[in-house]
Amino acid sequence: MSVRAFSIDVSDETLKDLKSRLQSSRFSPQLNDVGWNNGTSSSYMREFLAYWLEEYDWRAQEKYLNKLMPQYIASIEGVDLHFVHKKSLNPNALTLVMTHGWPGSFFEFHKVLEPLVHPEKFGGQISEAFDVLCPSLAGYAWSKPVYDQPCDVVKIAERQLQLLQLLEIKHFGLQGGDWGGLVSPYMALQSDSAVGLHLNSCTTRSTDDPAEAKLQGVVTGRSAVSIEYYREQKGYAVIQSLKPDQLAFGLNDSPLGLAAWIIQCFYMWSDHEGDLETRFTKDELITNIMIYWVTQSMPTAIRLYRESLLAGTFGPPKEYIRTPTGVALFKDIPIPKKEWAEEHYNICHWNEMSSGGHFAALEEPEQLIKDIRAFFGQLT
Repeated sequence: MSVRAFSIDVSDETLKDLKSRLQSSRFSPQLNDVGWNNGTSSSYMREFLAYWLEEYDWRAQEKYLNKLMPQYIASIEGVDLHFVHKKSLNPNALTLVMTHGWPGSFFEFHKVLEPLVHPEKFGGQISEAFDVLCPSLAGYAWSKPVYDQPCDVVKIAERQLQLLQLLEIKHFGLQGGDWGGLVSPYMALQSDSAVGLHLNSCTTRSTDDPAEAKLQGVVTGRSAVSIEYYREQKGYAVIQSLKPDQLAFGLNDSPLGLAAWIIQCFYMWSDHEGDLETRFTKDELITNIMIYWVTQSMPTAIRLYRESLLAGTFGPPKEYIRTPTGVALFKDIPIPKKEWAEEHYNICHWNEMSSGGHFAALEEPEQLIKDIRAFFGQLT
């Protein structure tokens, strides 16, 4: 196993090919005045495409990422794992492992990274600093997929723990949402070195009582997901869980199709009043899409749904998480009660947020940072 420094450097040929594909984009017909009701808004995508072609600057974003986020590639069992590792000035800083989800990437953490690592630049104290490690999930971005064995969230957790061993990190904190909200608990289950687990997406079992579930706004059964998600939003997860390779051809061939698939999820799951860009700039949306496009990683990224479904790990862990756990509950797909969460996790901190959605680190970075500090502060 080895580690080498890495900088993003996308070839001119790749960018030229992308521009050509964008310029040749074909828009599908859309019914009048349906907006986002049937999927991604056609009028928004026309505006988005024009910005992508005429104003967006990948080279500037590439430079920004390389400067803000020190990146590395670790070879673990012969397979590359891409990660960001930024260290503070605090010699006693706890390493915080932040794991992203889908359709996000390590870029999700670009607003919280510097304040967490260098609080002294934001009115805080060096003693509050974390060293932050942000792995790219296996098969995402520049992390290569694992092909020779099933690679569900448990396997990803194992690989990320191997990375920590390679870096000789003895004790660490865990943080995550979406897939990161499952990978992080499995990391806690597999290691006694995790001092705390912080989740901004808390997957739990629901109730079997229909009346209680309705009152909470969730469905009954295996996972406490919102009724709206179950009835109106889960179509993407069904196809990605059952036939990901069927979908992969289109997502890997059409940048407009890829963008529409991702943006619809950002629209559905973020906390906004009908205006997506009150939460994300076009530059942020495009940069996240670009990470999938230039690495051709969407086919392997969505395969995680299939692998986790087959492994039976597409839901809360069956084993109890003894690691001290803190939850920042934003307006998200899972809507658990604290008492439900306590059946799965050693809940020591529970905070229900007034604003912000699924992409907490992008939508409400200050709230998330404050909650992370409050939780881990009580453990030390």
